[in-house]
Amino acid sequence: MSEPIFRPAREEDIAEIRRIAKAAWEPIYAHFRACLGEDLWRREHPGDPLEGKADQVEGQFRRRPDEAFVVELDGRVVGFCTFGLRDNGVGVIGNNAIDPAAQGQGLGSAQYRECLGRMRAAGMVYATVHTGLDPSHAAARRAYEKVGFEQVRPHVEYFMKL
Repeated sequence: MSEPIFRPAREEDIAEIRRIAKAAWEPIYAHFRACLGEDLWRREHPGDPLEGKADQVEGQFRRRPDEAFVVELDGRVVGFCTFGLRDNGVGVIGNNAIDPAAQGQGLGSAQYRECLGRMRAAGMVYATVHTGLDPSHAAARRAYEKVGFEQVRPHVEYFMKL
């Protein structure tokens, strides 16, 4: 495997970014759907949530291309990372994914190291990332911990039928 290249997205990359976003979030949303049940799932996620996630990611690339990049390997886009730079000196890793077909090669950790380097260069003092505690986010948690993140505040979400 060659070394990954981290670069700005080009217009021709957008379709692949959208495809990767949908592929990466599909098991997450399937897990959430099973947990919530069909009625609550449809109320909380009207329409096609995978299309919505792809729209969200594309929007970040278009609105803030300076706070987003793609991961290219052997001439192919295999991942992406979005981030934010807050005025308080805290950088936030946003939507990010590695194509499921390219996972398990250390690309996620490499993209986080790249993102953290960009945050440092922009003057950030801290970095944060939010992720789920559910099984579908286990690989993401491992990759975040691998680059030095530590869990600080667990999050719990409750629902009840009225």
